[in-house]
Amino acid sequence: MDSNDTTRGLVVLAVDDEQPALEEMAYLLDEDPRVATVLKAGESTEALRILNGRRAGAAAGAGAGGGADVAEQTDIDAVFLDIRMPGLDGLELARVLQNMAVQPAIVFVTAHDDRAVDAYDVGAIDYLLKPLRTERLSAALDRILSTRRSGPVETVREETGGDDEVIPVELAGTTKLVPRSAVRYVEAQGDYARLHTTEGSHLVRIPLSVLEDRWRDAGFVRIHRSFLVALPLVTELRLAGSGYVVRIGSGPETAELPVSRRHTRELKDRLVRATKQAWSQR
Repeated sequence: MDSNDTTRGLVVLAVDDEQPALEEMAYLLDEDPRVATVLKAGESTEALRILNGRRAGAAAGAGAGGGADVAEQTDIDAVFLDIRMPGLDGLELARVLQNMAVQPAIVFVTAHDDRAVDAYDVGAIDYLLKPLRTERLSAALDRILSTRRSGPVETVREETGGDDEVIPVELAGTTKLVPRSAVRYVEAQGDYARLHTTEGSHLVRIPLSVLEDRWRDAGFVRIHRSFLVALPLVTELRLAGSGYVVRIGSGPETAELPVSRRHTRELKDRLVRATKQAWSQR
C-alpha cells in the first residue's frame, strides 16, 4: 500500500502517558471521518514498538502480495503526541521519527505553550494546546492530508525556504507561523518577547536573550535591554537628547527605538561593517 495514497483514511498513533488525556485524544481522532484507524501508546517506547511493528507488517504484507488486512499493511500517517512524558519525551521521540525512511507527520498535543519553537525545530506540522478542541484537531488533519497529497512530509522551516526560522504563535486557538524575515524588531516583556512585523505584533513565550543568541547570525542586534532589531532594516542612527535612537523602516511603518549607551558602540561598528560589505559587493 502506497503511504501517499489519498483515497484511504488516515492511520494515526496517539501517544500520551496520562490515560484520560490519551483516551480523549483517541476519541476525538476516531470521531473524524478522515481517520480510518487510531492506535494508542502510553509512552514513547511503546509507540516505537507499534511503529516498527506496523512497518515490518507492511513490508511483509507487500511482499506476500497484499493478502493481509489493509490497515495492518499501512504505514502510520501521523503521530499525535504529548511533549512531557517520562523516559523518552515527545521531542526526543520526534527526533527518532525524523530518521525513519518514511516519516509520519508529527503533531504535538500538550498543556504547555513554551516548547512550540522546539517542536517546529523537529519538524512538527502543528502544535495543539490542551484541552484539545475539535476545530484545531480538524485543522491539523487538514495539514496532514495536504502534505500527504504533495509528497513526503517536510518541516515547516523547509516549507518557508532556506534557513528562515519560523516562530509559531498561538492566537485564539489558531497557530500562526511568523517567519523571522518578517520581524522588524523584538521587544522584551518580562519572560516573553513581542515580535513586531509590518502586519502587527505577536507575543511569544521566549526570553529576548534567547532570541538574541539564536538570531545573531541572521543579522539581529541588541540595542537596548528591551529591544533587538533587524540590522538591515535600520535606516537611521541619530543623537536625540541624552542618547541615540535608531529608526527602523520608512514611511508610516517607521519605528524609533532607544539605544542604550552600552550597546551604542557595537551597533555603530556593525552598521559600518554592514555598509562596507554592501559596497564591496557592488
